[in-house]
Amino acid sequence: MKLYAIFGNPVNHSISPLLHNYTFKKIGFKGCYTRVLIPQGEKLKEIFLELKLKGVNITVPHKEIAYRLSDEVRGVAKEIEAVNTWIEEKGKIVGYNTDAPGFYESVKEFEFKKVLILGAGGTAKAIALYLRGKGYEVVILNRSESRLSFFKERGFKTYTWEEFEGDGFELIVNTTSAGLNDQLLPAPKQLLKKLFKEAKYAVDVIYNKLTPFLTLAKEFDLEVRDGTLMLLYQAVLANKIFTNFPQEEIKKKMFEAIKLV
Repeated sequence: MKLYAIFGNPVNHSISPLLHNYTFKKIGFKGCYTRVLIPQGEKLKEIFLELKLKGVNITVPHKEIAYRLSDEVRGVAKEIEAVNTWIEEKGKIVGYNTDAPGFYESVKEFEFKKVLILGAGGTAKAIALYLRGKGYEVVILNRSESRLSFFKERGFKTYTWEEFEGDGFELIVNTTSAGLNDQLLPAPKQLLKKLFKEAKYAVDVIYNKLTPFLTLAKEFDLEVRDGTLMLLYQAVLANKIFTNFPQEEIKKKMFEAIKLV
């Protein structure tokens, strides 16, 4: 039996164990998936090795630390510099990022050209770089200046709350944890209201919850979506890395599993 887990802080809300364990069982893979609370990101590798895990998913706030602690990084994670999936391979910890393609799959039917991303963490990096690579115009808005250097160095337009001047965004994406365990908004309410007056879509990467961000967006008749589809698609890609089973078979079982939540 191979052991897998999700690492993060918080992690008790995660439905990843349900998704992966259901899929493991249905495809006949001998694996077990659990949750592990990791308050300190520096302990990720130590705990991974101590528990003799074969793979993990890594959630907030540890994706950038996971990138630095990986023995090897593959695919789009190299550019993003954030990792949300580890697998043990011949004694090495190999890092991947399935957030970026997972998010794209969840919104690709939307009609938009210009995107505003709220937040500047690992998920924001993944989405920003991937969407720009698909030809979209991407702008970053964050509370403070300190975390914007990554985006500035790569040619993105960036703003803090105080200096923000952008407009014309069809899609607004919240990548912060605001609203996960509280009633906070990811940016000042008046600023969000102004953005929502012109937008068409609002997406929150927080899943299975109508966050204050999405509640406010609905008041402006935007089409809203939480992070459930993104979670599903990134989980399909992660499970493919874990098991090497056919992706379409994994996708079918994952979409069955989400109905059990």
